[in-house]
Amino acid sequence: MKNIFLFSAILISSFLQAQTFTPSDKESKVHFVIKNFGINTGGDITGMKGKIKFNAKKPSACSFDVTADISTIDTDNEKRDEHLKTADFFDIEKYPGIRIESIKIEPGSDLKHFTFKGKLTIKNVTKNIEFPFTAEGKPGGALFTGDFEIKRSDYGIGKEGGTMSDKVKVSLSVFGKAG
Repeated sequence: MKNIFLFSAILISSFLQAQTFTPSDKESKVHFVIKNFGINTGGDITGMKGKIKFNAKKPSACSFDVTADISTIDTDNEKRDEHLKTADFFDIEKYPGIRIESIKIEPGSDLKHFTFKGKLTIKNVTKNIEFPFTAEGKPGGALFTGDFEIKRSDYGIGKEGGTMSDKVKVSLSVFGKAG
């Protein structure tokens, strides 16, 4: 029991120090949900790359610059995935990634909760974005999770109107490897 307590104390202590993290592709994803024909349809995008600088005690010194590879899109429907990669939606030949970059990280109620203020770029369209997120020290790194909503029409994804909702719910789960 003492070993578990000691390990937890070391883990928390190291997490509270300034560190640089690299997104782990195997343990990170962008999950999205959109209504299509009135039914919630979801999928995941992986292929994370970038850099995260994080210090729970000094949010003003934190920064995130992470991309996800749209060619990894997986909705459990291969035909739909291939269609989403075309110029009708993401046009991955011209725009292969989605990028999220922080402008400011604000503290929350404790050393696990924060507010992300930054920019989201999809298809070379950049919009300001703000959402709450949590940061938690884990063995070998840290897990950053947050949820937000976007309008797909703001980024030129798909056609307006029709059977697909304009609102897309997005959940980020990014495991950053320390070092």
